[in-house]
Amino acid sequence: MNKADGMNYAPKGNMNRVVDEGEFQFAAIGLDHGHIYGMCNGLIEAGGDLAYVYDPDPEKVKQFVAVFPNVAVATSEAEVLEHPTIKLVAGASIPSKRAALGLKVLNHGKHYFVDKPAFTTLEQIEKAKQKVAETGLKWGVYYSERLHVESAVFAGQLIEEGAIGRVIQVMGTGPHRANADSRPEWFFDPEYYGGILCDIGSHQIEQFLHYSGAKDATVLHSKVGNYSYPQHPKFEDFGDATLVADNGATFYFRVDWFTPDGLGTWGDGRVTILGTEGYIEVRKYIDIARDPSGNHLYLVNKDGERHFELSGKVGFPFFGAFILDCLNGTEHAMTQEHAFKAAELCIVAQNQAVHIQTTKMDANQA
Repeated sequence: MNKADGMNYAPKGNMNRVVDEGEFQFAAIGLDHGHIYGMCNGLIEAGGDLAYVYDPDPEKVKQFVAVFPNVAVATSEAEVLEHPTIKLVAGASIPSKRAALGLKVLNHGKHYFVDKPAFTTLEQIEKAKQKVAETGLKWGVYYSERLHVESAVFAGQLIEEGAIGRVIQVMGTGPHRANADSRPEWFFDPEYYGGILCDIGSHQIEQFLHYSGAKDATVLHSKVGNYSYPQHPKFEDFGDATLVADNGATFYFRVDWFTPDGLGTWGDGRVTILGTEGYIEVRKYIDIARDPSGNHLYLVNKDGERHFELSGKVGFPFFGAFILDCLNGTEHAMTQEHAFKAAELCIVAQNQAVHIQTTKMDANQA
């Protein structure tokens, strides 16, 4: 796991099988983003069997097989989609192409598990909703900054237990290291990645809905800017937004590509959750200048102040629950409504964002 590079950050946990060997075979199609490794790790640790992989780029396949040596390499996308024992396809293709793959997957009678952002347009979401309703299959989304971070999982458990009362406000920050020299060209074009609020903002909006217990929200204000990449004029390296939920909870988040080289991880992701009876702060990947490890959670309520170090202590329950949901037709891991609503709101925030004028002004212009 590369802690310095968010694109290839793939957490590993302990084996916690919810199915017997061979009961849940899955495949990977689309290796454009390194999150596919974390997605496969999570499913394997929950008992899934990674049977096939396909990508048109043989170099990407070679790298994937080096990590998962037992996987069979398919010669075509159709070979995977038509295979009778594959129950689910995991995909991390270029974001703008993820919805089209999902429609193919469900048309072939298989569940779909896709990296975020699952969609780049509202029209794609509507087609996905129709296909899910038509087939009854799952369209799961890998919101990794909550699902694959033990401190973030534990925050949700504390809230469910009533540790801070009713959640009334959430603040989230999702800074990332750009590593621009190693990024593909599509990374810099919002036509392909959806824009910064659609892309990494999706993590933030999903966790707000989850922690606040909201079903919907209104985007009050959003803005994006490009401060440091004039060579990529369409790219956005900064974005933020303010939302209010249908249950009255409020939210502010900021995402950016300005992680300094001196930080010991790819981004100092944090979330602060205010409740009527206390508050929680989650320091997901590092506790700066104090502890290079991640998964720190601070809780303050009527019982006092507490600090939890959670690496290796909570696990990643989403993956096992998601496999069982696929097999049993239940919705314990994440409701389909929630997965789609988070995707929808990040696109709404992106579409209505104010574009900040970021060019430097000289003294005569000021």
